[in-house]
Amino acid sequence: MHSPSPRSLVDLPIRRLNRGDLVSCADLCEDRGWPRDEHRWGLLLSAGTGYGIDAPDGKGLAATCLTTPYGSDLTAVGMLLVAGRYGRQGLARRLMRHVMDAVGDSPLALYATEQGRPLYEGLGFSPVGRAERVGGRFGAPRPDGSPSTAPSRASMTTRPAAADDLQAMVRLDLPVFGADRTHLLARLPAFSDRLQVAEDHGELVGYAALWPSGHAAVVGPLVARDTATAQALISALAGTTDRPLRADVDGRHKELLGWLTEHGLEPLSWTTVMTYGLSDLPGDGARRFSPLTVATG
Repeated sequence: MHSPSPRSLVDLPIRRLNRGDLVSCADLCEDRGWPRDEHRWGLLLSAGTGYGIDAPDGKGLAATCLTTPYGSDLTAVGMLLVAGRYGRQGLARRLMRHVMDAVGDSPLALYATEQGRPLYEGLGFSPVGRAERVGGRFGAPRPDGSPSTAPSRASMTTRPAAADDLQAMVRLDLPVFGADRTHLLARLPAFSDRLQVAEDHGELVGYAALWPSGHAAVVGPLVARDTATAQALISALAGTTDRPLRADVDGRHKELLGWLTEHGLEPLSWTTVMTYGLSDLPGDGARRFSPLTVATG
């Protein structure tokens, strides 16, 4: 049987994804060498909107893309994936154009791999930052490591999040991301293996989630008033799992990245933060250490 021509591929219909597509979405991740992450797909499909193109050979999905609204002023784009057998035939561009039309005037933000960046630049996205992915076994500082941060304040403590912490988390998150993300944060307790908060004299000053991805445990989102608070949250989460840790850290947080390296994590990859329709990500980058997920393409 002949493979579809590029023209017929580009003419394939785009449809909304739903939870019935979880296995096909995970298969597509695996096809591209990513963890299957059905767990993460479930969260993103419930909190946002998924778009897909069915594979013309009847074997699952040929391409996917997800959008997650951050309030009414920003839409995050992720999980833009094309099956290897249908690569370089215009599907990614077509899907992105469809998504851009679907969200209307909403500005967009995404994390682009080196391979995907030319596509986004061609669609009008601009680079505004960088995210560094690190991973490995979290342990005691290496002998050659020197303390990179002053100890956290004695009055600051961390503990597992409780149900009545959600409002305080939303209040902390709003200025950090510049958008109301209640619909995402409300799903974190069920999504996470562990959700940890940091307090200082009764005030919530940080939070972080730990969730499973393949053989690793992922830290994210991570919001904290300063590096010491972020370190305390990561240390607390690391103590609850035997899996290797993985984190995507905003590239401006060199101090935290250095500390993670001292504790056994190593650089794995990086992505470029890109925006469309605004000059930079909104909010307070100084307190935004790690997003929920950076997967795009």
